[in-house]
Amino acid sequence: MRAVVQRVSPASVAVDGETVASIGRGLLVLLGVRAGDGEAEADKIAAKLEALRVFEDGNGKMNLSVRDAGGELLVVSNFTVYADTRKGNRPSFVDAARPEAAEPLVERVRAALGAQGGRFGARMAVELVNDGPVTLLIDA
Repeated sequence: MRAVVQRVSPASVAVDGETVASIGRGLLVLLGVRAGDGEAEADKIAAKLEALRVFEDGNGKMNLSVRDAGGELLVVSNFTVYADTRKGNRPSFVDAARPEAAEPLVERVRAALGAQGGRFGARMAVELVNDGPVTLLIDA
């Protein structure tokens, strides 16, 4: 699994003009599932996201997790994080898991985090204010 993680304040996702999820201060996670990923990878990345220390403590050091900082999480499925652009100019998505395999794993991560989520498989409009900016790439 791969996650593009952004520290935000705020973020939201809409489908067909309707907001389906929104958070204030917290983490926006664009989550991709690779072919062959399973529950072990989902559990590992969920634990990593929950423990990730990217919020400042009283000394201005990135030393607090999203939970420590009282933040929220928004998980949005995104198969394009597995785009391969090494050959040519059109991305290949052969490494991304098929939707029927990916959806339950995305939902497992979302549920483990108690996070809000987008709508799997829908064309979504994601709005965010990247706080910092802080953007990380996490592979599990």
